[in-house]
Amino acid sequence: MKKNILLVDDSALMRRVLCDIINLDSRFQVVETAINGKEALNLLLKNKYDAVVLDVNMPVMNGLELLKELQKLKVSAKIMMASTDTREGAQTTLDALELGALDFVHKPNSALDCKNDTFKARFLDVLDAVASSKAPAFDNSAFELSKIKSSRKLVEIVQKHATSVRGSKVVAIASSTGGPKALQSVIPRLPKNLNAPVVLVQHMPAGFTKSMADRLDTLSEVSVKEAEEGDVLKAGCVYVARGGKHLNVITERGSSFIHYSDEPNREGVKPCANYMYESLAKSSYDQIVCVVMTGMGADGTVGVTNLKKDKKIHVIAQQEDSCAVYGMPKNIVKAGLADQIVDLDDIAQEIIMNVGVK
Repeated sequence: MKKNILLVDDSALMRRVLCDIINLDSRFQVVETAINGKEALNLLLKNKYDAVVLDVNMPVMNGLELLKELQKLKVSAKIMMASTDTREGAQTTLDALELGALDFVHKPNSALDCKNDTFKARFLDVLDAVASSKAPAFDNSAFELSKIKSSRKLVEIVQKHATSVRGSKVVAIASSTGGPKALQSVIPRLPKNLNAPVVLVQHMPAGFTKSMADRLDTLSEVSVKEAEEGDVLKAGCVYVARGGKHLNVITERGSSFIHYSDEPNREGVKPCANYMYESLAKSSYDQIVCVVMTGMGADGTVGVTNLKKDKKIHVIAQQEDSCAVYGMPKNIVKAGLADQIVDLDDIAQEIIMNVGVK
């Protein structure tokens, strides 16, 4: 059965082109269109859709204003952003993801450029992930710093009971669809005295990862930054892979540092977590704690499999019910690699228990 799509865009030409892309795929059909957020809201108050494709810049009510109204009214909708804003307006994109959008694609400035095969493939892959999501159709709980602060009291208890951890460790996190928001339930809960560095691959294009890292840094006790070439890994710091490059961890003369490589996309993404995990096989760390979170596809599974041949690893997979898209963790579990399957809100404490504090 085809999945029903609501398309919201103020450009008649763009609506026609995107409708053609969606309707030519046997998985989907556009059943309604709207020219602004107000029209879309009226439709969403009356009807249910498998997914909503939402523009940002529109008259009367824009995309962000619609997302805020949906949260206020507790209206369920699974939304992907498709806007020219989602390329340069990284801040706007992150706002949309925090307000409930599950993922985004950059829409070319020209409607005719949307017929590019690369764009069509990416657009349809994201739409399929969003429409197939088994997560709550709309997360009405906005990010609450008070919730994170209260959870730190639990972290303090966990720290006191954390087992004595021997040897040097590193945490390697992989996430994709639903990741930017899910990471706000993990990174801000890590204590500044975490006894390990954290390397993180979130599937995002160039220009977005720095904004995400900066936002996480303002919310966290640990230091969070977009990783730069040559950064030496330090405990209590989180290094976010730059969009459009593959992050590797290189060890020389007793120090581990960041090195970017420019191989083609792997698993259809760049950065790819498989490269990160495989690079850690030659590192000096005694154990790698691998965390695989929400996301479509199977990135991470091959990398963790190969890493396990050379290193002692502990693998934490996000539990299905707390994933926006249960793809990457599912493949880790199916491959028999998961040592733990835990709820999103418990990932931080399990990281602490496995690497300890200083």
